[in-house]
Amino acid sequence: MDERKVGVVGLGNMGSGIARNFQRAGVPLAVWDIAPAAREAFAALPGVEVATPGRMAATCSAIFFIVPATPEIAACFDGPDGVLASAAPGLVVYDFTTSDPVETRAIAERAARSGIAYLDAGMSGGAAGADAGTLTLMVGGDRDAFERTRDLLACISKRLYHLGGSGAGHTMKLIHNMVCHTIFLATCEGGRMAEAAGIDVADMIGVFNVSNARSYASEVRFPAHILSGKWDARSRVYNLRKDVSMAVSLAESIGAQVPLGTLTRDFLESAIAQGMTDTDFAHLYPRFDEIVKGVDR
Repeated sequence: MDERKVGVVGLGNMGSGIARNFQRAGVPLAVWDIAPAAREAFAALPGVEVATPGRMAATCSAIFFIVPATPEIAACFDGPDGVLASAAPGLVVYDFTTSDPVETRAIAERAARSGIAYLDAGMSGGAAGADAGTLTLMVGGDRDAFERTRDLLACISKRLYHLGGSGAGHTMKLIHNMVCHTIFLATCEGGRMAEAAGIDVADMIGVFNVSNARSYASEVRFPAHILSGKWDARSRVYNLRKDVSMAVSLAESIGAQVPLGTLTRDFLESAIAQGMTDTDFAHLYPRFDEIVKGVDR
């Protein structure tokens, strides 16, 4: 095992930026994606090897999974050439998915039986933050493994929070996303109301950004992706619905009350029912009025 080498599995909107930051920092790198074109984009870069997750487990000190959810990681773990069978002593696995903390703890227990430290790390900052290496990471799991890999995390993130045991990172990510998406929809609602009253939405956003209604939605999302007319928030409505649905389910399981989060989930369910599954979620704003008609109230 090369103690400096890392692996990145999943080279989509988030993973590609993370992998490039490791490569730019001079970290020996192995990459993998199920899409050949994604792998080929990295194959010619200096210091980069294309390798399966099992091969990474044998040669890397840490593997970062940036895939849709825990089941995709579990699939990479299994089999005679999988991560569990191939892992070198001391391997650290980072799960950068947005996943159910119950599933996270279950796969972390499997990893521990094979001598692997499995940490869950929720991300904030989006694809732009992944590209710039300025992500905020919310980490759960073995504290010693976290400290051993802190220098690697510094290549891809600006702020690190170790929040507790296994599942804590993913729990915080679900809470974060539920609140973030609820604020975004509240800002959309305000914008539609401003339009109905004859007020320019850009003026509303300007007021918000120098007053108490400011948020990431008003400071970044609206100016960069909606008022600009680019409609490129770089995430699908499906992803928002998935995250908020998991947050609401988690809240129910622990007895927490989330009526506003539930309403956000219902709004996103209505958008999905109207054919927006794979639509960039910036388009929720212009279609807000028709979507809200499908929400049971």
